[in-house]
Amino acid sequence: MKKFIILSILFLSSSFSFAQLKIGYIDSDAIMDNLPDIQDSRQKLDALIQEWQAELTKLENEWKTKYDDYEKRKLIMTDQTRSETEAVLVQLETQIAQYREKKFGTNGELFQKQDELMKPVQNKIFTVLKEIAEQEDYDYVFDRSGDIMILFAKAEYDLTSQVLEKLKLK
Repeated sequence: MKKFIILSILFLSSSFSFAQLKIGYIDSDAIMDNLPDIQDSRQKLDALIQEWQAELTKLENEWKTKYDDYEKRKLIMTDQTRSETEAVLVQLETQIAQYREKKFGTNGELFQKQDELMKPVQNKIFTVLKEIAEQEDYDYVFDRSGDIMILFAKAEYDLTSQVLEKLKLK
């Protein structure tokens, strides 16, 4: 669907002008792999991940030790001791799940830290890309890494307002 939309935009914009479009692309993965700032950020993230993973492993080992002890002794435990031990195990499981979510979850510290470290470098890349695209008069610049993505497009090819106007008329 994205490819169809992009091809439609290119076709429509080329039919509006008889001048030849100037299109460029970048490989953002290659840029990221060769930029020292990104490598520094990745090292910081890797160090954090290792630290958090070690803490998670420690918690999981603690749970495993307590669970193994519980399994060995559950037949000789009183009902009260058994339920207390089970409550401790459930509490540890909850603590492990909460820690995992807090550090590695969708809105966890890992994603926040990644955004904090990577955003300035990505902004720097996009600023340089925009400068080059404007200086060399590119109409569109795509990123060939992953999905096709337009990183730069001249404002004159933006049809958003026209589409909105037509939609409001209907």
